[in-house]
Amino acid sequence: MQIPGYLEKQDALKAAGIDEVLVYCVNDGAVMQAWAKDQGVEGSLITFMGDPTSTVTKALDMVLDHPGPQGVGLFDRSKRFAAYVVDGEVKALEIAEAENDPAGDEFPEATCVDNMLKVIGQPAFAGEL
Repeated sequence: MQIPGYLEKQDALKAAGIDEVLVYCVNDGAVMQAWAKDQGVEGSLITFMGDPTSTVTKALDMVLDHPGPQGVGLFDRSKRFAAYVVDGEVKALEIAEAENDPAGDEFPEATCVDNMLKVIGQPAFAGEL
């Protein structure tokens, strides 16, 4: 849902001034490379990055520390979030989480491309530009 949406809306993202979409997870580089290949992001605006020791996740204060995921052994994982960053300054931050959905799995819409385009003030559909 998320990656395909960002791929589909590359023209709208470019029109909004987006140079690159970074996707990172608490995974190693090999996993991220395989996922990037599976999602077909080569040659797109999307770059996949790994955060195997949660260094970035901790620095951004995005550790998913809800007891639900931790109860099944998921420690130091990242919250599902999307940030709009301009010249190193976070202009908007959207987090997909709820008490009954701490990982944002069931309702990730806050971090999907249509919402992020709306947040940064751009129409969600390239045809509307």
